[in-house]
Amino acid sequence: PGPRTTGTPEPRPLIDLWPSKKVANVAHRGASAYAPENTLAAVRLARSQGADVFEIDVQQTKDRKLVLMHDTTLARTTNVEQVYPDRAPWKVSDFTLAEIRKLDAGSWFGTKYKGERVPSLAQVLKAMSGERLGLLLEMKSPGLYPGIEKRIAAALKRSPSWLRIDPSERRLAVQSFDWDSVRRFHSEMPRVPVGLIGTPKLADLPKLASFADQINPPYRDLTAAYVKSVQAARMDVLTWTVDDPAQMRRATQLGVDGIISNKPDVLRRVLREAGARSAA
Repeated sequence: PGPRTTGTPEPRPLIDLWPSKKVANVAHRGASAYAPENTLAAVRLARSQGADVFEIDVQQTKDRKLVLMHDTTLARTTNVEQVYPDRAPWKVSDFTLAEIRKLDAGSWFGTKYKGERVPSLAQVLKAMSGERLGLLLEMKSPGLYPGIEKRIAAALKRSPSWLRIDPSERRLAVQSFDWDSVRRFHSEMPRVPVGLIGTPKLADLPKLASFADQINPPYRDLTAAYVKSVQAARMDVLTWTVDDPAQMRRATQLGVDGIISNKPDVLRRVLREAGARSAA
């Protein structure tokens, strides 16, 4: 992490929560290759498949509640078109939490997940608070939801187990494609590590390190030199979304701090093999 204001304890990067592991295994929207994304089922499966961290997308309802959803509409991952046929285009922001709770967020993925619900952020924080899993929370499309940074901060403050003061026990980071939103969240909760999704120019890294703890680029942008430059600026690199074992191995060889994958079980196997090779 970069320099902080005087008196603020220096946050620790997410990867430091697992000092025995060289690379953090981050489950993208949960174990979303095998369960409906951004549901409790996917998050719990990520845990059982050996993920270190689960990543989720958070958006805001009409009544300003926080829910897990990747798209800005509900159509792809719920049965909203059947339940509310006259309310196209089915934006998250056009429905209350109570209305969203009536939706089936599992059947689109598979019959075994019929009846799975869209969880609220509060539900997920409570359900996973006792697990030894980190959380990478993505603020999705925050420009649509003015003030969402304050509301996410308030939700986290209501779940203090995610905000332990001891740096070795921190288990939370917040990221977004919207770097201005990340700055706003950082001003609300300066002790919580934050990540910038994308591939900023090398010349901008020192400035970004003044508030950011992670640079999280797509896999296609990864080079060894870029990873080294980010880490030299005292930030971590978490790359996405990597499901192919050969690409997982390459990312590991390039020195990333974390890999975001829909298949945490495959990534766990690859990381174990890499660890065995490095120990040999």
